[in-house]
Amino acid sequence: MIPVIVRRDLLLAMRRPSDAATALLFFVIVTSLFPLGVGAEPNLLRAIAPGVIWVAALLSSMLSLARLFADDHADGTLDQLLLGAAPLGVLVAAKGFAHWLVSGLPLALIAPLIALQYDLPAALYGVLALSLLLGTPVLSLIGAIGAALTLGLRGGGVLLSLLVLPLYVPVLIIGAGSVEMAAAGLAPDGQLLLLAALLIVAAAFAPWATSAALRISSE
Repeated sequence: MIPVIVRRDLLLAMRRPSDAATALLFFVIVTSLFPLGVGAEPNLLRAIAPGVIWVAALLSSMLSLARLFADDHADGTLDQLLLGAAPLGVLVAAKGFAHWLVSGLPLALIAPLIALQYDLPAALYGVLALSLLLGTPVLSLIGAIGAALTLGLRGGGVLLSLLVLPLYVPVLIIGAGSVEMAAAGLAPDGQLLLLAALLIVAAAFAPWATSAALRISSE
């Protein structure tokens, strides 16, 4: 059932490539504007690069959260999933994984290219990409809870942001901190392991919290 849900969501995303392109383009534009705004001083750019890239990735991943369950809710697919025999938490995890493949994975892959604008040393590219590979799935899983709670509400996008942004702060601090530790010549293993732990906890609990939120929103 999981491969079916993932494949279905990926096919739907391919039919609306503008959604994924919008998030990726937003990420590129935001990260490209900072060097123009703060100047071309190399030390300053290297200092702000981890935080800027991570904040831009966080905001980009939020752009498509509102549509995570909205289309299924509009066409009745969500009702079928709620009434189906398959565990709803497993289906939600599959949808969260598909969302990450579309919105999170491209950001992690393109981040080393963005880092070129900030004159980051090449040795940090791997740490930056790995931190995003570990952190962006957490953003998708946590964001799914907010998307489920605000499903069908008018002005839900603003409320969604208010709900999930405070929960994103630890991921942002740890993710950017891992790159800063590596830039300072220290081992970033501790921060990366914390991101991995957050991912495990989110993968274990967020789908079921999202399932409960979907059942509340559908009533």
